[in-house]
Amino acid sequence: MTGATGGLGRAIAGALHDRGASLLLTGRKTGVLEDMKSELSERVEVLAADLRSAEELSALTGRASAVDVLVANAGHPGTGRLDRLDRDEIDEVIDVNLRAPIQLTRALLPAMLKRGSGHVVLISSLAGKVANPRSTLYSATKFGLRGFGLALHEELHGTGVGVTTVCPGFIRDAGMFVRSGTKLPPGMGTSSPEEVARAVIRGIESNKREIDVAPLTMRSGVRIFTVAPSVGSALSRALGAGKIAASIAEGHRDTR
Repeated sequence: MTGATGGLGRAIAGALHDRGASLLLTGRKTGVLEDMKSELSERVEVLAADLRSAEELSALTGRASAVDVLVANAGHPGTGRLDRLDRDEIDEVIDVNLRAPIQLTRALLPAMLKRGSGHVVLISSLAGKVANPRSTLYSATKFGLRGFGLALHEELHGTGVGVTTVCPGFIRDAGMFVRSGTKLPPGMGTSSPEEVARAVIRGIESNKREIDVAPLTMRSGVRIFTVAPSVGSALSRALGAGKIAASIAEGHRDTR
């Protein structure tokens, strides 16, 4: 699993471990990985890897070649006005959010197909369904990851290898939204890391193509945007989506 060292990654790792899975956990923070290995106590290997590096990504694919399930959870916020992002920042977000999951999937897929079993879980976002200001780059990568997952699910139909794309909304207690320090207006709910973890398990067990993790109100808004983007955009503006997006971008200024 990539992105294991964040709160969302820890919840997913714990849920998989509780189901008896042996884990290979990756992330950039070696100390956190070692702490997770000690906490889970058995059936855990760790490997520090920076997905922005082509060399480290290549080393990771070699180490993980025999895994049964890939959970691509690593993410980069990539927030802010597009005209204020430089070339390197754009490449970094694309590398982490889109290129790495595609390359990892491509590398691990042949062994899964040969065995006739396996699963790929891609952690996208509701930002891969709904577009808001100051998240042009993040949405581009999450729309792309979602499209990759949906197409691959169809491509692998009948092979025994499944693909699930999980699209969380705002997650409390962990992740990019919490780190930004943004406060949501009344009536706009959040979900827990454990809810995302349960969605991952459900996707693996049922080969469900796509799972949204968000309160009903948010999921309803996403459906409106999908069917009628102009109406959905007007509704988002009325609910203050622009201010929320600006707050999230400001909260992640130091991570760009």
